[in-house]
Parts: sequence; C-alpha cells; structure tokens
Amino acid sequence: MVTFEFCNFDNPDHTQALLDLYDQYMKDPMGNAPALDSEQQQKLIGALKTHPSAFILFIRMNGKYAGLATCFELLSTFKVQPYLYIHDVIIHSHFRGQRLGRKLLEQITAEARKRNCCKIALEVREDNQAALRLYHHMGFADCHPKLYFWTKNLNP
Repeated sequence: MVTFEFCNFDNPDHTQALLDLYDQYMKDPMGNAPALDSEQQQKLIGALKTHPSAFILFIRMNGKYAGLATCFELLSTFKVQPYLYIHDVIIHSHFRGQRLGRKLLEQITAEARKRNCCKIALEVREDNQAALRLYHHMGFADCHPKLYFWTKNLNP
C-alpha cells in the first residue's frame, strides 16, 4: 500500500527517515556526494524547517519510508504565479522499479495544482537515464528555446 505524508520536522521519525534517505541518495552514483556528518545533518534539518517555501513529501510503501521529494515554491515573474521547483527526488534503492517515482510525481503535481502553480521545474543529470525516462513520461521536457541550468560554485 502506497501512502504520502508531508514531513513534520518536529517528528523524530520523519527527520530520521529524511536523513536516512538523503544518506542513501548521496552514496548512490547519481548523488555522488559524501554523506553529511551529524552537524551538517542537523543544519539541514534546521534549514529545511525554517525555509519559508520548502516542503518534503514522503512516499511510503507498506508503512516504510520509500522515498521523498524536496520541493520549494517559487514565483514566476513572467506569469505572476507560483511554481514548484523539485530539488530532489529520492527513491531508496530497495524500492526502485515499483513505479514509486511516478506516484510521487503525480502527488507533487496534484499539490502544485492545489497551490495554483503555473508549472513544475526540476533539474536532472544527463547520465541519469532512469530519471530522464520517468520525467519524460510524466510530461517534462526541454524548454523551447532550450534553457541550460548552469552553476557557479562559491564554495570549494
């Protein structure tokens, strides 16, 4: 049975699930990042909890935390309407291949509509073929004209 719930940062079960999922994702080849130490973990929890437009949506399967999406509500200056930015989509490796990513995106889409968002945006690595297939199937595509997501790292 698949269920969804928003992260309550005052619930220790939620914060532990969030940290466990992030840890698994960071160690995954698609995350390709070192795990957060305990100080960084607490900083992440505090930053997400106090960020005015952030929310975490968990997907659970048979009562177990199977994944999450980290989202931020932003503003489209062109449409003068909110839009939803998905920063992370994480499905734990033990739960992959069960269409949970699709179900999570469907739930996020419903939430975006509920919030009167004009669009949903995300970024995806070009070598993450599974995510590219999923996002394409869910209606995500390159913009026309094509836009690039560039970064300038300010920290070494």
